[in-house]
Amino acid sequence: MGKTLEREGMALRQELTAAIAALYARGYALGTGGNFSAVADREPLRLWMAPSGVDKGTVTAEDLILVDEDGHSTMGKVSAEASLHRAIALATGAGAVLHTHSVLGTVLSMAHGSAGYIRLQGYEMLKGLAGITTHTAAVDLPIWPNSQDMEGLAARVTPHLATAPWGFLLAGHGLYAWGRNVFEARRHVEVLEFLLAVRYHAQGYPSPSAEVTATGREADG
Repeated sequence: MGKTLEREGMALRQELTAAIAALYARGYALGTGGNFSAVADREPLRLWMAPSGVDKGTVTAEDLILVDEDGHSTMGKVSAEASLHRAIALATGAGAVLHTHSVLGTVLSMAHGSAGYIRLQGYEMLKGLAGITTHTAAVDLPIWPNSQDMEGLAARVTPHLATAPWGFLLAGHGLYAWGRNVFEARRHVEVLEFLLAVRYHAQGYPSPSAEVTATGREADG
């Protein structure tokens, strides 16, 4: 890279590693789990990514590796999940893809896996997802079966990515979320993880009535 591109690349890498550190601090990427990427170039597609098998709590901008459109890098070991990152970036135009392994997201992905989605509705935090302007919106977060064949998994989910609500769950695995840039992708992760935690903790409590959801108060009896 030239000096200008190198400076731009370093700024992007620093933004990505700041997001990784913040998500790690929340407990979303323990035990070397999770992976994170930002688009360096579109034509051909190249991604800055955390290398495979590293402690996400200590990743620096200098540790990130550049992964080419074929999933290869001369800078370090590429995660097997790079194929999913590439598929998401290509199908959605995302500028960053963040993959977390939260406890509650993993639990709910198994509990709702047979339904194929988990509905998120009635929460003000939904408005943190780009394009949503009201708490009454219904967001069906897809849940797809996990696989160790990441190339095959990427091929299966690709046709559905354009209509996914900025993210999806892999059953027993974790959350993938994305955005037009690192800032937006990080916000989407934090919003979706918050909503998943609310859904988990709300289990066993009565659901709010339609009137409360729509108007903020119970209808007169």
